[in-house]
Amino acid sequence: MTLGQLLKTGLLLLTLLPANAIAGMGLAMHGQPKYKPDFTNFSYTNADAPQGGMLRLPVIGNFNSLNPYLIRGIPAAGLNLVYQTLLSRARDEPFTLYANLASEFQIAPDRRWISFTIDADARFSDGTPITATDILYSYKILRAKGRPNHRQYYSTVQAAEILSPKSIKFTFKPDAGREMPLILGLMPVLSKSYFAQNPFTNTSLVPPVGSGPYKIDSLEAGRRITYVKNPDFWGKGRAQYRGRYNFRKITFEYFRDRDVAFQAFLGGDLDVFFENNPAKWSDKSRYGSQPVRQKTIDRKIPPPMRALAFNTRKEIFSNQDVRRALTLAYDFNWINKNLLHGLYTRTSSFFQNTPLQAKGLPSRAELALLKPFRSEFTADLLHRPFTLPETNGSGRNRVQLTTAKTLLKKAGWVMSKAGLKNAQTGAKFEFEILLADKNDFKILSSFQKNLAKLGITAKLRLMDSAGYQNRINNFDFDMIIARWGQSLSPGNEQAFYWSSNAAKMPGSRNYPGISLKSVDFLVDRIAKAVRREELETATRALDRVLLWGTYVIPLQHINQQWLYYWPRIQFPETASNYGTSLDIWWQAPIDERLQKTQ
Repeated sequence: MTLGQLLKTGLLLLTLLPANAIAGMGLAMHGQPKYKPDFTNFSYTNADAPQGGMLRLPVIGNFNSLNPYLIRGIPAAGLNLVYQTLLSRARDEPFTLYANLASEFQIAPDRRWISFTIDADARFSDGTPITATDILYSYKILRAKGRPNHRQYYSTVQAAEILSPKSIKFTFKPDAGREMPLILGLMPVLSKSYFAQNPFTNTSLVPPVGSGPYKIDSLEAGRRITYVKNPDFWGKGRAQYRGRYNFRKITFEYFRDRDVAFQAFLGGDLDVFFENNPAKWSDKSRYGSQPVRQKTIDRKIPPPMRALAFNTRKEIFSNQDVRRALTLAYDFNWINKNLLHGLYTRTSSFFQNTPLQAKGLPSRAELALLKPFRSEFTADLLHRPFTLPETNGSGRNRVQLTTAKTLLKKAGWVMSKAGLKNAQTGAKFEFEILLADKNDFKILSSFQKNLAKLGITAKLRLMDSAGYQNRINNFDFDMIIARWGQSLSPGNEQAFYWSSNAAKMPGSRNYPGISLKSVDFLVDRIAKAVRREELETATRALDRVLLWGTYVIPLQHINQQWLYYWPRIQFPETASNYGTSLDIWWQAPIDERLQKTQ
């Protein structure tokens, strides 16, 4: 294969490297890349998928922005179809990147720097070539004005240097994690000339100029947005795109209610519907005699930790005994049996069902990491396996509630005729659970009743998506249902989730407000782990600290995707670690005359 042919396939080429640079055809966080230099497509795609047709999907909520990189505003769904990154992630590996906008990279053996060379054919949707100037602009604006995770990650860059019109080098600070070259590889690339005319900080509805396979075709604010495939997309034929982005048009329809959205699906106005309600998923009569199909897809990544998160910044939840007492009031076995059709499993780890999960007693290597911080947690963490309270599912969890009362009394709360009160201040024990999904009311009703048995008043408050997002961005809540997704290769994002800095950073994912030296140390160890075993040891230790600290009440999970779809939508036989997603679907061949109208 010639040099030109290799470039056209989208493979990474390393040429004319300095002596201290490392060459390779893919960039893996640990170990070696799965795909060889001559790979033609990712194994979870169908390289021969038909092109054309239309895909229509529901979204619950609304939108008022086309900029997904700001904390302000609610971005429209699907903007990842417009924006692209320097390198492309393979979804069947823990964390490995291949070519995308950058056709070449060079990296130092110690990962202190990385340079990218932009594909000679890479263009924005307005036809202008992508240059190192655009990369530098993207880095600077996201570091200064972007979302908190971008600001945190990119602050570890010590210097950014344009080497040529198509090449740029990033050098990292000495304490930056080994993952940072890959994080930079996933940096979205923005058009400097576009944002010179449309200020980055504005929550604008002006269609953006991107480099992705689609452009915005039309939109109706808060109700609908349609993307059309760019016929001049620069990446056509590259290995990383083969079998992906197969529809000519993709439309996201917005609904206030999932039930209304499902009726629109049954009416033929939508093509695919992801279900998250087990009662409805189990109801086979839901779509009657219509030729609707159901598909269950297993995922191989850790199921997200979905949990009731205590805001420990609030005095009422600053005491761990209080948090432990409330954890005893959540009767998972009754909820699963009576409300979830027995389909769910209790989540007991932030890295469930993987080698990253803390199981049994800490290993010798874990103890070496944990013991210097033993003053920050109880001795149980070092000497006992972590377990969650178990009930018999009868709904009469008297033993657990009796233990909860003892813990509350120890924490200074006493029962009165008016309910539970603070022995010193006389304040009533009442708080608010902020919700964004009305389906959570049913799940939390039994929890609410058990709290009432303890003399605690828990109010459930449903908010619109914009108001809810604003409240949680500013940590203005008592308790929320939070969700933390994890990969098989945790890294710098753990600091954004759990570090002391993130606890003070509006818009971060450290909803509980965790601020511990042990956690800061462990997330740093995770980010700097050289070998896979080091990563797994530090992650298991972190899992123990988070679980034993009782910062959340873990809910339940099912590590599957449930979807309804019409037969004309088709899927590859093999799913990735992440399940399925719209970029790898296609429409069954249709009449060409009809296709031209879509």
